[in-house]
Amino acid sequence: MSAVSILFIHGLREHIARHIASFTPRGFDTKILKGDTPIAEQIEAAKSADYLIVYAAPLADEVLRAALRTRLVQLLAAGYDRMNLPLMRELDIPCANNGGANSRAVADQAVLLMLALYRRLLVAVESTRVGTWSLPIDGENTFEMAGKLVGILGMGNIGAQVARRVQGFDAVVQYHDLNRLSVEREREATAVSLEELFRTSDIVTCHAPLTPGTRHIVNAERLSLMKPTSILINTSRGALVDEAALIDALQRGEIAGAGLDVFEEEPLTPDNALLRMDHVVATPHSAGTTWDTWSRRAEFAYANIERVHGGESPLAVAVEFPG
Repeated sequence: MSAVSILFIHGLREHIARHIASFTPRGFDTKILKGDTPIAEQIEAAKSADYLIVYAAPLADEVLRAALRTRLVQLLAAGYDRMNLPLMRELDIPCANNGGANSRAVADQAVLLMLALYRRLLVAVESTRVGTWSLPIDGENTFEMAGKLVGILGMGNIGAQVARRVQGFDAVVQYHDLNRLSVEREREATAVSLEELFRTSDIVTCHAPLTPGTRHIVNAERLSLMKPTSILINTSRGALVDEAALIDALQRGEIAGAGLDVFEEEPLTPDNALLRMDHVVATPHSAGTTWDTWSRRAEFAYANIERVHGGESPLAVAVEFPG
């Protein structure tokens, strides 16, 4: 009996891709292809693929259309905004994300950005290096998390992890999400309107997926609601934030700072105004990238594939079909 065929298209270093493929279950076979492999070769491989795994690489429409046997497109990432979901719906191929496998890593980074801004970490490190010691720290411009009101925009896997972490710093949590938490969990975080979240939070941290409804959800109007002492964190998707409006708000002093791991255009060009502001901490879309996450991503992906192969519905579905 031949093995079940899995095609893994990726943009990773080869040894990481091999590490992920090492989780292939017995009775399955994973073929690894780099995302820059010629399309013709990808199409040929897709024709015999029972399942697709995709990470950090485009999935061309031609490849998807050739995948006539494919029963699931399994992503190793949380976001699915770069997938052609309408085409998958047309082809009746469900798509699943990573089920929160990188949620702890992204939550760690979100809190790191909050603390870096509150303690003016980057300018303090630079000042120490150049010999001006504590000059940038004037006793009025650094803060603690304790007692601050943290507003979480999107209370999914990552948002929930952020809530737990900031509560460990004695912060208070409120959130806005289309789905309310259970009665038990609302003792931990209070649901508020979008406007109240921006108006009252000391820290607004973004953890929503990018959809037509969330694109530029952080816009000039909502930034104007924020307190001048508040900060914005985004480790989700760059286009949640209207970057031009954010730059304007930061330059005008309408908010105190921003910690950003994602941007509307990536990578950032060196002339981007955000890189010239010492009240901005910018990182290169690296929040979810830790060695620890690869095993969790792989375990979830292959377990989900086994689940589908056994006749069950996949978990963490990004595309759902009626009936």
